[in-house]
Amino acid sequence: MALNDDDKAVIAAVQAGLPLVERPYAAIAEELGMTEDQLILTLSRLVDQGQIKRFGVVVRHHELGYRANAMVVWDVPDEQVAAAAAAMVETQLVSLCYRRPRRPGWPYNLFCMLHGRSREETLGKLATLRLQPELAELSCEVLFSTRRFKQRGARYHEKGEEA
Repeated sequence: MALNDDDKAVIAAVQAGLPLVERPYAAIAEELGMTEDQLILTLSRLVDQGQIKRFGVVVRHHELGYRANAMVVWDVPDEQVAAAAAAMVETQLVSLCYRRPRRPGWPYNLFCMLHGRSREETLGKLATLRLQPELAELSCEVLFSTRRFKQRGARYHEKGEEA
């Protein structure tokens, strides 16, 4: 289903994030010359049609004081990956967990992200993770981020874009 100009304007208005105001949908609706209800109905329709596949939050960790962010890479026997990932998720300490194929010289196949206000806090979370029986004996490496290059959702339509 093709998008009309109003749909594109709505997508352009929300794809950069919602404004941090008491009624963000009302603020965007006013900017677009529609009512809050019209905006919410349009967004709901776009989600129902699959035009918007995900409506979520991009957390900017640095702005919240979480500056010790680490990817922890794990070497997990292939038959234990699902159980190890489930144990990580169960702790609610990881923000992201995914499996990747091993590569020559790179034995790691399970990745997760940990965030802390300090390296000590992040390493403490890793120590807590390792208390899980599924993770206790697994080999892992901690890769702290040193620079942030991008942290935003995808952009599909720009304001004022022609149909």
